[in-house]
Amino acid sequence: MFPISDHNPTRITPYVTYALIGANVFIFLYQLRLTPPQLEQFFQLYAVVPKELTASFGGIPVNQSVPEPLTLVTSQFLHGGFLHILGNMLFLWIFGNNIEDKLGHIKYIIFYITCGVLAALAQWFFSMQSGIPSLGASGAIAGVMGAYILRFPHAKIRTLVFLGPLIVFPDIPAIFFLGIWFLQQALYGIASLNVPSNIGMESGGVAYWAHAGGFVFGAILGPLLGLFSEDSRG
Repeated sequence: MFPISDHNPTRITPYVTYALIGANVFIFLYQLRLTPPQLEQFFQLYAVVPKELTASFGGIPVNQSVPEPLTLVTSQFLHGGFLHILGNMLFLWIFGNNIEDKLGHIKYIIFYITCGVLAALAQWFFSMQSGIPSLGASGAIAGVMGAYILRFPHAKIRTLVFLGPLIVFPDIPAIFFLGIWFLQQALYGIASLNVPSNIGMESGGVAYWAHAGGFVFGAILGPLLGLFSEDSRG
């Protein structure tokens, strides 16, 4: 089940959403130029490495040129493969413009980055001693989705659904589409407890707690920043 589009027009041009997509794509294209050893070093430097973040919070030097807490932001612009970035940018394209329209450009970028940081911390909480880099925009985008389900619960999401050999394109209310997505992330996160996995990397691991946490934080932060205020744009 994949979203294709929604039916909510916007009153402003979503420049921040466009810029975020552009930044993510630009950095991914840069990643493609790196050799495997260079890419591994790049991820070690700019992605969240949970055990290094734990050490940093404890005042223990980790000997990195980039302060480890800063990776809570830089990791949001890294991706582990084509499917990783295509999926994230599709969700950001579909849901981000309407949230930017309601919050305004400035509040929206603050909202987006904050959701990404809190989502990364949620994943870190469940894997504090992992040495595997965690990366991707999905935590921040999950925050956008958490705000969207509150503000536009009855919006229709044009969806691609595979039913065996058939492909259908139903319009599904956002409350059902995003509600099912959130429940999946939460259940997968619970199921993954105490199960070692690669998180946020091209090997197939998924940071479920970042997704679920980002969704919840987005639902909380959105209203605080004026999600329901018609004059909150700026």
